[in-house]
Amino acid sequence: MLRFIVDETLAGRGDRLKGVTVAQAVFGRDETFDQQSDPVVRLEARRLRADLDSYYVDIGSDDPVRVTVPKGGYVPHFAWQNHDAPARPKAPDPQKVPPSLMDETVPPATPAAATGTRRKRLTLAAALLGLGGVLAIGLALVGWPVAVTKAATERTPAIIVLPFEAFGDNDDIALIASSVTEELIENLMLFQDFRVYSTTSSFRQIPGTDAEALGRNKGVSFVVTGVMQSQNGQVRLRARLVDTQTGEVRWSGSYDEPLNPSDLLGAQHELAVAISTELGEPYGAVNEAIARRMARESTPSMPSYACIQRAYAYRRSFEDALFAPAMACLKQAVVRDPDYADAWAMLGWLHLDSVRHDIAPQAERSDEMAAAFAAASHGVALEPGNPRTLAALSAISFYRGDYAAAEDLQRKVLALNPYDPDTLAQLGWRLAVRGNREGLEYLQQAIARSNHPPGWYFHLIAVYAYLDGDYTRALDAASQSAASGSPMAMSFAAMSHAKLGDMEAAGAALATMAEGSPLLGSDPAAAYRMHHASETIIEALVDGLRAAGWVPPDEVTQ
Repeated sequence: MLRFIVDETLAGRGDRLKGVTVAQAVFGRDETFDQQSDPVVRLEARRLRADLDSYYVDIGSDDPVRVTVPKGGYVPHFAWQNHDAPARPKAPDPQKVPPSLMDETVPPATPAAATGTRRKRLTLAAALLGLGGVLAIGLALVGWPVAVTKAATERTPAIIVLPFEAFGDNDDIALIASSVTEELIENLMLFQDFRVYSTTSSFRQIPGTDAEALGRNKGVSFVVTGVMQSQNGQVRLRARLVDTQTGEVRWSGSYDEPLNPSDLLGAQHELAVAISTELGEPYGAVNEAIARRMARESTPSMPSYACIQRAYAYRRSFEDALFAPAMACLKQAVVRDPDYADAWAMLGWLHLDSVRHDIAPQAERSDEMAAAFAAASHGVALEPGNPRTLAALSAISFYRGDYAAAEDLQRKVLALNPYDPDTLAQLGWRLAVRGNREGLEYLQQAIARSNHPPGWYFHLIAVYAYLDGDYTRALDAASQSAASGSPMAMSFAAMSHAKLGDMEAAGAALATMAEGSPLLGSDPAAAYRMHHASETIIEALVDGLRAAGWVPPDEVTQ
């Protein structure tokens, strides 16, 4: 995108740089492109502006020319950074300077000098960028995306939303409070200028955890806490934003709403807008996202809304005891509210989980996969721009073996929210497990944006480090994943221990692996194949397990 808009501007075609032009030339959209339903250009422009800012306060701080893309358009501007300056002052610490002050501006030229100054800037910009400046910036922003993203992330204020506390006379109030927490996290993740900890990270915390302690122990800059109380069909929601460095309450709000989904969405909207405004960020993205959700023709009933939260409660922990009640509830929800796209999406996820997690009997798995695909497809048909329906269909398509469709769908989800670590990790994992190393970049970005990344974020990091012969790094990644008790991670740890010469640790990891997953213990190739790993990866991993001491059962009996 940067190369295209710079080339077009230097060629004198800057006045043609509209959203439709960029979408078709850069992102492969056709003449049917609609900016309202497909925000890819707007979202990528935000990312580009943030990446350019990060570049110029870091490795690009001494570049003679600065390229910016002013908000409200896609025409780049070129300006001297340090021309004729005796010395360049040290770049300010982004943690201590408000985002609005980080934009380096150039004093306006006087009328008499304006034409000459503009020509001089464009001449130098054309020379530098035409001879390699674009390539240099492009490599900084694209060639080394993990390093730049990590550097930017470390300078970005972090915010965590603690699980909202709940009490009252409604049996589902705890589920509803969890929903509000989750929706708020998703809304705040639309902003690139502060880092929001993932849902997984948030729900690992205890409601009411001391904000200053989180600041000290987790590196969190701001904490959002909330309490939800139900009484006589009404909900009172109280929330506040706390600065962990000072303990100061930066913002607080109270909302009284009827106990129904549409009003709760409105309260979530106001919460996200208020918090993001307090942090100094624009909130157009949140307004757009909430508007899309509230524009549904059919508002779900309260029981169906609660079913969604039961499904999310299961998918946060994958506890077997939660599966059957959530599945039964969702089946009722899609009958009760047949136009509720989120319910169809979650139903698709649970049908898929019944296969992936060995819940459904072997004889029923084909039917379960068909039901999963049908449910998610119906959800997408109801709401083609809903990231939940798209994400569900992407996962199901992948496990059906339609890898191209799965990738295309997940990239659409990523365009809708480029900062959600789970979305990044889902795409990265699927690319990497099929042999595409581009996936590692997305996984690294997901890890950088998470305080407590789920163990599976590290699986392919471990695998590729092992394949590359970096066994220490492979063991480190496997160990981070194994901390959650993953048998898959223990298999990676076993083969890494063996390569490092610690056969005792390798044997212990193999035993733990087999205890946690009998299939891995008896037929690891089948276990890896279940998750659609490429045959090259499967062969290398099985060889690694053999070297660690694993013996196929049929060879043991001989």
